[in-house]
Amino acid sequence: MNWNPISRKCTAVRARTLLAGAALTLFTGAAMAQDCTPKISDDHLIKPGHLVMATSPTLPPMAYADQQGVLKGLRIELGYEIAKRLCLKPEYISTEYATMVPGLQGGRWDMINAGLFVTAERRKILFMIPYENLAISISTAVGASDPITKVDDLAGKAVSTDIGGYAERKIKELNEDFKKRGLAPMTINLFDNYATVYQALRAGQVQAAVSIDPVAKQYQDRGEFTHALSGMYPTPGSLSFGSKDVADAVSAALKEMRADGSLEKLMGGYGVSMAPGDLAVLGPEG
Repeated sequence: MNWNPISRKCTAVRARTLLAGAALTLFTGAAMAQDCTPKISDDHLIKPGHLVMATSPTLPPMAYADQQGVLKGLRIELGYEIAKRLCLKPEYISTEYATMVPGLQGGRWDMINAGLFVTAERRKILFMIPYENLAISISTAVGASDPITKVDDLAGKAVSTDIGGYAERKIKELNEDFKKRGLAPMTINLFDNYATVYQALRAGQVQAAVSIDPVAKQYQDRGEFTHALSGMYPTPGSLSFGSKDVADAVSAALKEMRADGSLEKLMGGYGVSMAPGDLAVLGPEG
């Protein structure tokens, strides 16, 4: 398979991300190099001594870039802490959800740090650690003339969501349910990320945006949209890997964080609950 399109896109965003976070990365990396020995050998890493992570910085408060281009959010902080505990230098590559799994398979990064929902299909090809509990939300324009107060109110509406994600799958399943029950189907518009999903709602291209609870809440808290429905189809979000060796090391780091209370503190600060389970690695082997 030709990975060049992914490579060109990721190279550009890699440069922007690294420049924005260079000071933090260099300081953290220097301290770690002096204080401990990496817990993952170089032969299991994309870049020796580094933990290269793919993320989508379009989901405040989970992952986003501030006005100076510095990456922030729950997932960003978590990735830095994991890298610190593994004695590796953290490196982020900003990319779209549609490129994440192909990029992992193509050797572009060690870990997908974007809260991929755990599905049976993904477990066939990925090693996944469920850690955050998320659900799907519906956002509408503030003061919408045709408010959405229940799921069936989506029938016949134009909606937007991100391509290749769990939300796309569930909203398409809901559409099939509408058809079986004789309700008007939704017109589903797919976009590369949640920023453009909400741009479509802002522009009036759609009547509802389909995202996840923390994202929808953030937009409502800023007064931009109404958080019409929440808690739909709850499921764990994960850290995802192509290498079981890397996944096992990250699982151990997460368990350390849970034991010392730092994981719950970090997630609670963003209003995100921990997924049920023991932070074990799920995947093709179990």
